[in-house]
Amino acid sequence: MPKFYLTTPIYYVNARPHLGHTYTTVIADTIARYKRMRGYEVVFLTGTDEHGQKVERAAKAAGVNPQTYADRISREYSELWKELDLAYDRFIRTTEDRHERGVHRLLQHALDAGYIYKGHYEGQYCVFDELYVDDPTPGAPCPDCGRPTERIREENYYFKLSAFQERLLELYETHPEFIQPETRRNEVMAFVRGGLRDLSISRTTLKWGVPWPGDDKHVLYVWYDALTSYMSGIGYGDDEVQFEKYWPADLHLIGKEILRFHAVYWPAFVMAATEKGEPLELPKQIFAHGWWTFAGEKMSKSRGNIALPQPIAQVLGIDALRYFLLREMVFGQDSNFSYESLVTRYNSDLANGLGNLASRVLTMIQNYFEGEIPEPSAGGEREVAVARAASGAIAAALEQYERYEFSRALETIWGVIAEVDKYLVENKPWKLAEDGEQRARLGTILYTAAEALRIVTALAHPVLPHTTQQIWQQLGQFRALASLALDDLSWGGLAAGTRIGEPQAVFPRVKKEEAIERIETMEEQIRNPAQPAASAAATPAAAAPASHKIGIEDFAKVEMRVGEVKTAERVAGADKLLKLMVDIGDEVRQIVAGIAEVYKPEELVGRKVAVVVNLLPRKLRGVESNGMIVAASVPPDGKPVLAGFLEEVPVGARLK
Repeated sequence: MPKFYLTTPIYYVNARPHLGHTYTTVIADTIARYKRMRGYEVVFLTGTDEHGQKVERAAKAAGVNPQTYADRISREYSELWKELDLAYDRFIRTTEDRHERGVHRLLQHALDAGYIYKGHYEGQYCVFDELYVDDPTPGAPCPDCGRPTERIREENYYFKLSAFQERLLELYETHPEFIQPETRRNEVMAFVRGGLRDLSISRTTLKWGVPWPGDDKHVLYVWYDALTSYMSGIGYGDDEVQFEKYWPADLHLIGKEILRFHAVYWPAFVMAATEKGEPLELPKQIFAHGWWTFAGEKMSKSRGNIALPQPIAQVLGIDALRYFLLREMVFGQDSNFSYESLVTRYNSDLANGLGNLASRVLTMIQNYFEGEIPEPSAGGEREVAVARAASGAIAAALEQYERYEFSRALETIWGVIAEVDKYLVENKPWKLAEDGEQRARLGTILYTAAEALRIVTALAHPVLPHTTQQIWQQLGQFRALASLALDDLSWGGLAAGTRIGEPQAVFPRVKKEEAIERIETMEEQIRNPAQPAASAAATPAAAAPASHKIGIEDFAKVEMRVGEVKTAERVAGADKLLKLMVDIGDEVRQIVAGIAEVYKPEELVGRKVAVVVNLLPRKLRGVESNGMIVAASVPPDGKPVLAGFLEEVPVGARLK
């Protein structure tokens, strides 16, 4: 059995995981599932990078020591991957002893070969990217992230990166597949041709890192440390049998922002270790994918414009999250994220597409053939066309998966769904069922549709592992779909007479506004667990009964004032939401309220309302709301009615 070893980045633990990390890990999980269905022994490694100045500072800000902080965030990663059923095989933490042994071993080989020397550095340094910056101007922006740099002076050990310039260029030229996509390969080659400088690989200004062997003043540069985890995670320096079995990595999956570290530094580190050490092979491929953007900006922790995966998975399902990530973004390019496109694609592709096809076909077999796959008779031109479309999709989708063209593979598979939908509309099996003389023809149509559904289900399994398994069982296939050999998939494998399972909906259609509101409310609870789940004005139908009485001191914590609506407008793409600018006396606040179905914007201008002004800000449909308009929720449908005043009251007056 051939092996396939793939890795995600070793994620940095300076903040909790978000949708960007999830995307890379979902890609890795999809590839792992696909490769297993092609007969490979797969090892899928992920983990956490826990050293460096950013972690040291984040821990200090949180009031804990770095190890405690790293333990907490690392646990968030592993727990999230389990929650999303991302079935990695190995998880490496850079604070583990086995990892430190691997780092020291790789470093010692480079030392023995004479590629490391001691020197000094004085200049600008980016803490965020752990990067020295050539620009000597105090506070000069980092070329990678744009943040201001800091002035430092310290003794360092240097790695002779300059000695590897020609060898790296030769690697890129002779193995064009080493860096993908092609645009990223061109970027790296231009960078290396521009000249390589020796690289500082130790720090004395911090202590949170792998100690330098024999020199306690130094810890290793975080990237020398982190990159070695791809080897230590499969036994390097600890379990040589495992390491020799799985190394080299067949695929390193990374984001494009860390391409230089992986495509320049990492192969140079491995080359240096092989000269007088051991015959280590280089990794076979590095694939740098694009960024998810939110409102045109890169989604990132520092910008605070990140989406979280948990609410999406809980509201729409794990497979819906996976499908959107792989279908919406062309792998290797950037793509914009929005909740509107997420829910639209869920309803159009999953609910109305695969889910509807499975429900229609299986329900008709249940009703018209007592739950048994019918025996097909000789088909005609349309049956041949469906079979040809499904068979062609097998070859095309497998080739597209092989090239990591996930969006195109899903487009190919959904092309078969469209073909079968058209076939059913043209042949109207529900009409044929009314004519007993058409039973043979009815059986042929439903067999053809069910067999196409079987092939679609098998091809989509690496992306939709949970719902396809449910459809597979409803088709009467009771062995695990993951054990199916995709190389053996062909038309005609569905046996007539097979008893199907009970048809059940796998992707129930959702109301866009309600789904988005639920996702955003859950996301806000995760970010601010102490904040109430929703405001009366934002979710008028969700009035919660009081569970217990409170004291006057609790009520006193809520600051309410009289506000006057200065402007009002609808939130784009939201049926229920209005964006209000409300004067509360000493400032004008932007507040989002879920009252658009009851109040027209022009009716609200000049109206005085009761406003809760000391709530934490929250975002609704990407628009920040800095307060809550108080409203009653009127039974039976939860219609919102704004609280108001009978007498004249000044703007800004306190409600008590």
